[in-house]
Amino acid sequence: MPNFLVSSSRWLTIVLAFVIAFPVALNNLLLALFLLVALPLYGGKAWGTIKNNAVVRSAIMLFALLLLGTAYGATPFGDAVGMLGKYADLAVIPLFVLALREEKTRRRSLLAFLASMVLIAVVSWLIGLHVIPTSEWVVKNILSTSSTAENPSIFHSHITQGMLMAYAAYLFALYLRDATDLRRRILFSGLTLLTAGNVLLMIKGRTGYVVLLALLAWLGWIWLRARLSRQGKVLTWRHGIIAILLPAILSVAAYLAVPRVHERVQESVAEYQVWKPHAHKEPNSIGDRLEFYYNSFAIVMRHPFAGVGTGGFEAAYEQQVRGMGIVVTNNPHSEYLLITIQVGAFGFVLLLYLFYSQWRNAANLPTSFEQDAARGLVITIALSCLFNSNLRDHVPGMFFAFMSALLFANLNTGKRDA
Repeated sequence: MPNFLVSSSRWLTIVLAFVIAFPVALNNLLLALFLLVALPLYGGKAWGTIKNNAVVRSAIMLFALLLLGTAYGATPFGDAVGMLGKYADLAVIPLFVLALREEKTRRRSLLAFLASMVLIAVVSWLIGLHVIPTSEWVVKNILSTSSTAENPSIFHSHITQGMLMAYAAYLFALYLRDATDLRRRILFSGLTLLTAGNVLLMIKGRTGYVVLLALLAWLGWIWLRARLSRQGKVLTWRHGIIAILLPAILSVAAYLAVPRVHERVQESVAEYQVWKPHAHKEPNSIGDRLEFYYNSFAIVMRHPFAGVGTGGFEAAYEQQVRGMGIVVTNNPHSEYLLITIQVGAFGFVLLLYLFYSQWRNAANLPTSFEQDAARGLVITIALSCLFNSNLRDHVPGMFFAFMSALLFANLNTGKRDA
């Protein structure tokens, strides 16, 4: 029986990796089945994992603070617990780590995730190129409700797809870097172009543009560092200038060469120029976010230390904008602001510490691929959290929790535990 449970937990983990970006109902079903098996199997070992793995520990510290936040503030306890549940993926990380201890399971899980990204990219391209027609029934019952031939996001919003696809493109680029034969180089070149092209040419998610650009810049930096290391040279200030110029050059190239990027940047600039605090009447993405940020900062200034309690954001925002004729939101579209408003400055510090712990402990991973993949994950989530509440939202939150466990399950904390 124990062997059957272990085998079941591993296969459920692999299947869960494949469906991370699929509809939430299917995702939750697989997660429930995983927990049904994993809790009796690994529950007693979870504390040891938390104690011995710095990345797991930092995630649990953030979740624990949010749990404490349910005990104060004006939010009804049931609503506070409901908001805490949106961060429950953080609490599942120890179980994911235990299920992913075997190298074969980690490899298969990563390939399962990438296979789903390729499938989604292919379908997205086919819809965008008008090869597959999109009927009202298909869009309503299968695809994202915002999916069109002009913006073929599959299952979820273009924001989520852009972020996940950018990270997949980065992973394929790492595989391409490490490929030793021509067939693998051709394969991973094609997959990198397929996924990166989906971000730039198919969907409209500006978060995806920013994340892809940052990941490509980081990839260029680590390539330069490795090249200099092989030549016996050290990094100098000149290389630092190159590292700064590379993202700028890539940004200009994408702006000039990709019409959709050009259009979305121009749209962003126009929306920014017409926005004024407390006078934002025309709904648009940039203006809405700026209004959310402006009012959210005011809430932070009023409750800087303990925050308003877990789940208290919407009530605090409603109070902040009362009488201004401004639409009330339950999401500031920034995880940094959302955490800080709920549990104060210490929550903000713990969120940064979680990212710092991952970045620093990536150096303790056994292969360069794992190290670079882990730091790419930090870049992806840390940047996305500037513009979206990624840990609160189910799919990005599950993606972060699962990939954190997958990449750091084999963490050797005996070297440089943060």
